[in-house]
Amino acid sequence: MSFNGLVDLPWWGYVLVALALTHVTIAGVTIFLHRHQAHRALDLHPIPSHFFRFWLWLTTGMVTKEWAAIHRKHHAKCETPEDPHSPQTRGIDKVMWEGAELYRAESANAETMERYGHGTPDDWLERHVYQKRSQWGIGIMFVLDLVLFGPIGITIWAVQMAWIPIFAAGVINGVGHYWGYRNFESDDASRNIVSWGILIGGEELHNNHHAYATSARLSNKWYEFDIGWLYIRIMEMLGLARVKKVAPTVRFDMSKMRVDLSTLQAIVNHRYDVLARFGRTVRATCAEELARLRTHGGAGEEKSQFGRLIHTDPAQLSIPERQQLEHLLARSKVLNTVHTMRQELASIWARSTASKEQLVKQLEDWCHRAEASGIAALSDFSRTLRCYA
Repeated sequence: MSFNGLVDLPWWGYVLVALALTHVTIAGVTIFLHRHQAHRALDLHPIPSHFFRFWLWLTTGMVTKEWAAIHRKHHAKCETPEDPHSPQTRGIDKVMWEGAELYRAESANAETMERYGHGTPDDWLERHVYQKRSQWGIGIMFVLDLVLFGPIGITIWAVQMAWIPIFAAGVINGVGHYWGYRNFESDDASRNIVSWGILIGGEELHNNHHAYATSARLSNKWYEFDIGWLYIRIMEMLGLARVKKVAPTVRFDMSKMRVDLSTLQAIVNHRYDVLARFGRTVRATCAEELARLRTHGGAGEEKSQFGRLIHTDPAQLSIPERQQLEHLLARSKVLNTVHTMRQELASIWARSTASKEQLVKQLEDWCHRAEASGIAALSDFSRTLRCYA
């Protein structure tokens, strides 16, 4: 054995090795822990399932039940004080740089494990090796890196150990709920960080995931790419995986003139797309109205954030934000109408006690009022709404 270990590489070779090893870990997190275990979006053959469990034991020491339970609680309590890692309640710096500490603190919560940790592996290996001796794998990985690559192996090991805490616990849980673009108006602050999900296995498309949490595919638009989905499709072709659910595709029937039961079902299925499309349709109208208000003086700062205020559930706004919104709505009939129509539209699929026939009638009535509002953007959106199929 040479001084440099069993494997002697040029400097760029070690960089590639580090990237390859961390990428396998990312694939394990997104495919096994996230899509397979936490959300049951796909079934995995025992071969990749056991491989990912073993690999994550070597590179992270994370316990499957703990990870799945904490992530499920994040979805159930998203953006509330009970959310284990929301930058909205804990601050972006806290989640970005101390995400691993937040994970460890929540993993000690017995109630979280009991309520959200069901259905995860509970065999002999899980109980006696992966869970009971979770740190042994990290130690074994250290020895392997040192033997294979020599002293530089310590650096490779350090990169492996830091990759998940920084990129998964920090970037996805922090930046993914703080900065980026939104395809869907989901009931939280989730964002797509970038449209090509490679570095973090497709998890960059976080808003898409929160809109359709049980989808095995995180990409949604034609220009988005989810490398984790590519791996899943390859495994499916090899008989090593079975996709159970993907996000439905929005379809329109431009010949439809009336709201019917199929329209209602499509709108409920695509409710986050409906709200996002509503926002895009009325954006120019709201901007023009805000500009008109600005020329007539009055409140100024809240106008710049009206777009965010109008697309947020009033219950999630702070008292000062609600006051700002109410002040604007009182000054503009157009803004008040747009805001009211949005809230009424969103309430249609929240009325669980109403019959399907009643909901269809309410939706048809909403369209009639939108078209009679005198606001061209609302009328245009109503005609689009009728065409959901």
